[in-house]
Amino acid sequence: MTRTLFSRRSVLGFAGGLAATLAVAPQTVLALTQAGAKALVDKLVGDINRVISSGKSESAMIRDFEKIFRTYADVPIMARYTLGADARSATPQQLRTYTKAFEGYIATKYGRRFREFIGGRIEVKDARKIRNGWEIRSTAFLRGQSPYEVTFLVSDRSGKDKFYNLFIEGVNLLLTERTEIGTMLDQRGGDIDKLSRDLKKLA
Repeated sequence: MTRTLFSRRSVLGFAGGLAATLAVAPQTVLALTQAGAKALVDKLVGDINRVISSGKSESAMIRDFEKIFRTYADVPIMARYTLGADARSATPQQLRTYTKAFEGYIATKYGRRFREFIGGRIEVKDARKIRNGWEIRSTAFLRGQSPYEVTFLVSDRSGKDKFYNLFIEGVNLLLTERTEIGTMLDQRGGDIDKLSRDLKKLA
């Protein structure tokens, strides 16, 4: 059992920052085991808990969460996926700039919601082998709310054990984030450079 502080709205928000995809990842399957996948989930939740309970300022928490993103989420894959088809026409430099901006944007976006977290816990239940890695199923228990399912998808196809998607009560958070970024890009006429600059301002 792993304990942390969560509220339903905050879990939905934070999970969106962790959603990633294997659609553009290398196809070499490495040696990720069930135990390794579950251990990754335990470490991530433990790190979240330490940040929330640290008593640090909000800005300091955001910086800590950005480090957690770099450690546990495959941010380059996540960022590329959120651009959709536009990622194929972007230059390598544009992708690097966007990825950095996206990382800061996501950390800030969800880091500001830390104050909303209430006492609770997440219990890791079981693991199931799937085509692209492991599905780690868990249950979130919150004060005054009914328990609900949180499912982590973990793989090592990028070369390290990483999360590549998250489902909260069946909601695919990767697609949610892709839709939001897609709308922002459309509002800027498909200009990736402008999107990157504006994401930096929001971070």
